[in-house]
Amino acid sequence: MQNVDKDMKKVEPKREYDVVIIGGGISGLTSAALFSKAGLSCCLLEMDNRPGGYLAGFRRHDFRFDSAIHWLNYCGEEGLVSKIFQLIGDDYPKCEQQHRIRRFVSDDFDYLVSDNPDELKQQWIKEFPHEKKGIIRFFKDAKKIAKSFENYSNLSRTMLTMNWLESAAHGLKMLKFAVPFIPHVKYTGNEGIKKGLNRYFKDEKLHRIFCSEPDVLSCLIPISWAYSKNFQLPPTGGSQSFPEWLLYATEKMNGDVFFKSKVTEVLVKNGTSKGVKFDHRGAIHEVKSKYVVAASDAETLFEKLLPENAVPIKLKTKLKKAPIYASAITVALGLDCPAEELGLDEEIIFLADPAVGRQELGKGDPHKSGIHILASSVRDKTLALTEHGTLTLFIPAWMDENNTWGCEIDEEGNFIRGEKYNAIKKEYADILIDRVQEKLIPNLKKHILYCDVATPITHLRYTGNKNGTMMAQKPGKENYKAKVASYKTPVKNLLLSGHWADLGGGIPIAVKSSINTTLMILQKENKPAFRLFSKYMDGKITAKSLSESTVLVDYDNSWVREPTPAEKKISRREKED
Repeated sequence: MQNVDKDMKKVEPKREYDVVIIGGGISGLTSAALFSKAGLSCCLLEMDNRPGGYLAGFRRHDFRFDSAIHWLNYCGEEGLVSKIFQLIGDDYPKCEQQHRIRRFVSDDFDYLVSDNPDELKQQWIKEFPHEKKGIIRFFKDAKKIAKSFENYSNLSRTMLTMNWLESAAHGLKMLKFAVPFIPHVKYTGNEGIKKGLNRYFKDEKLHRIFCSEPDVLSCLIPISWAYSKNFQLPPTGGSQSFPEWLLYATEKMNGDVFFKSKVTEVLVKNGTSKGVKFDHRGAIHEVKSKYVVAASDAETLFEKLLPENAVPIKLKTKLKKAPIYASAITVALGLDCPAEELGLDEEIIFLADPAVGRQELGKGDPHKSGIHILASSVRDKTLALTEHGTLTLFIPAWMDENNTWGCEIDEEGNFIRGEKYNAIKKEYADILIDRVQEKLIPNLKKHILYCDVATPITHLRYTGNKNGTMMAQKPGKENYKAKVASYKTPVKNLLLSGHWADLGGGIPIAVKSSINTTLMILQKENKPAFRLFSKYMDGKITAKSLSESTVLVDYDNSWVREPTPAEKKISRREKED
């Protein structure tokens, strides 16, 4: 099986590995790099032709668009994501602190959350002097939560990898971590939020600022992260830099990664996974492995890739019923001028009409939904030419809207996109652009050079996630009670990773799941590496200690970011001049 296949980028896979990983998103790639670092042979299979999943982004002309990162946490020097990346190497893409974070805009207010939340506190006290005491308490409670978050990076190891003494100590630490959150947990839904916010202030204008939040903790936590300086800008070159670095590091440490490779079956014998079959351009390949890590959609794994009776029907039913994050309509715009000239900065803007109501703001109606607006080229000048800029508009969306977005469905379940689909995309984009032009950016249309629209169909095609969901199953009472998220599966040596394994969203959750599935396997297959990784994740040893160890595979920290399309063109211009 060692013949060269140019479509597979490198030689075909070996017959057998320690670990096969399904899915080349941020979680799968992190797993591949970690296993390679620990000396286990691994093979990652990705159905797309490039790494990253939602972080892959895309290029159009000289523009590079980030497709996923709207806000970013735990990627600072002391953050969980950076901590895990430091296990792999020191040359990982670095993220700068974000100063302007979130701006709330409506017809009657325009407020900015920055990395100095006290500025907003003072602004509110000045504008609402009758609510001074409550405003002070609101920001004080946010600070308490911020204090709790400080030790989060050392609390991320799963108890599945701990002995009883470690578990007991971890449980006490987690209880201490949770204390500042407990007074606010019960305030959810329309009435709950109103009641919860009334504990601080009763002025309706202050309530309207949080018109789209599902619970009181969602109002407090962003302020908490701002206090702890826990908002970062994506790395230079965009979100794509993360998967590009992970791919490079994995291959440098002898891990195998294959693209255009769709897993069709997880091989199971006597209730234990034994490897996978996958399709590469119509050719079926089979590889054996001691373990399989599915950094992919759990429902697809259980329903389509495993034998029919491998997973209890009860668990499959729970997964089908589990509330999941929405997908999105994303409108990516290339501009004929820097976004700064249109009054934009590095913050994400939430444009909404609070009179619409909390439910309507999140239902995906292009006329009513709150719009998130992000100018990535302000954050990162490498994403567009100096005379140009980028702008992204997005609202939540669901697969079953517009009769599945005007698509026909063939016998194999594929969505056939035609004229109706394109017409709906254009309609949504026009409505959202009109709203932003009317309320925020006059003459926006005159500055648009390029427009691309992604729907839930788009997100499903490129990620394989159920209904194109952005971050899998949502945290909440229903999903916690049903225990729908787990690293373990009913099949021995088959583990879940990514958003389907751990409730919550974003890069931190995806990367956290990777270290935990890695630890679970190392605990059986490489105890010296397991002990090193565990001590490091618990904060007992430093990254320097790891680099000095003879247990782990050396990595030479030689990654160099490839220039973006805009950087390449600017370089050519300079040479011509």
